[in-house]
Amino acid sequence: MPQKVAVLGTGKIGEALLSGMLRGGWPPADLLVTARRADRAEELRTRYGVVPVTNAEAAKTADTLILTVKPQDMGTLLDELGPHVPADRLVISGAAGITTTFVEERLTAGVPVVRVMTNTPALVDEAMSVISAGSHASEADLAHTEEIFGSVGKTLRVPESQQDACTALSGSGPAYFFYLVEAMTDAGILLGLPRDKAHDLIVQSAIGAATMLRDSGEHPVKLRENVTSPAGTTINAIRELENHGVRAALIAALEAARDRSRELASGKKD
Repeated sequence: MPQKVAVLGTGKIGEALLSGMLRGGWPPADLLVTARRADRAEELRTRYGVVPVTNAEAAKTADTLILTVKPQDMGTLLDELGPHVPADRLVISGAAGITTTFVEERLTAGVPVVRVMTNTPALVDEAMSVISAGSHASEADLAHTEEIFGSVGKTLRVPESQQDACTALSGSGPAYFFYLVEAMTDAGILLGLPRDKAHDLIVQSAIGAATMLRDSGEHPVKLRENVTSPAGTTINAIRELENHGVRAALIAALEAARDRSRELASGKKD
């Protein structure tokens, strides 16, 4: 039977999790939510039939607590929760850069903690959620976390030492693709296409390419080579991308995102 699950700090990702869990069969009465504003809590109650509570009530009542606040707010939330979280609760941290050790040190000794980095495609049930166990988390805790986040996409277990890299790659990843589509749309306009037609061409191409990457089993190099004929249009475009250092820029960008994730773990805000 479903356990009571509380989502604390219910923003867009938290709301996506709620809706996914409801589709997965969780009774609304077993889903608790907290929000900073009373009107937001009431909005969630009206929309989903879930139960708004305070953070302290969530800690006392729910079997699983999912912390979805911003990294810079995690310390304050944990200070509030600490006195109320029994050792048999599962705590799932969804804040970028926040380590399981950071969470464990602020809760009752022995509380199982799981760290998860998901991304905004949770809003359309296509999330990539990366899961790591804290020092007290069991196989059952990991499986329960996978059940929750599997309701909005795919899950992958990794050692926590790889979480910052995963945050850079998939947590922030959708933004890179949106940025690329934005740039390609501008290029389409420069080439003489109306914005709406350029947008439709690029979005469908992206969907098709992603589906091929997922379903074909082919390496991306092979798929690219299949489009790249000798002396053709594609190889000329690829040459310009290489001339402008696009590959190196992407690597540098992901390194910067990884480094920022590490900084968030240390409490640096700026």
